[in-house]
Amino acid sequence: MAKIKIRPLDDRVVVQPIEAEEKTSGGIVLPDTAKEKPQRGTVLAVGPGKLLDNGTRGELSVAVGDEVIYGKYGGSDIEVGGDEYKILRESDILAKVIQ
Repeated sequence: MAKIKIRPLDDRVVVQPIEAEEKTSGGIVLPDTAKEKPQRGTVLAVGPGKLLDNGTRGELSVAVGDEVIYGKYGGSDIEVGGDEYKILRESDILAKVIQ
């Protein structure tokens, strides 16, 4: 797992996208333009939680190391040290992958 120097705020989560498949199940090699944007990734960092009206912080449902599925156009893409990451709000995460 990558070690990054980003600390997300509030209910934000830093995710490293899992690369899209290079081949189809039939063995056809896909060019870069035909690959779908990855919608799965591994959580690398989580914020402290959303500040609630009563002054406490809400607990996040995901933790570092979880594999998650997120919306195709959710979050912000960033690049740090030549690596691509995504910063998402917890509400942009659709599901946690259970293995």
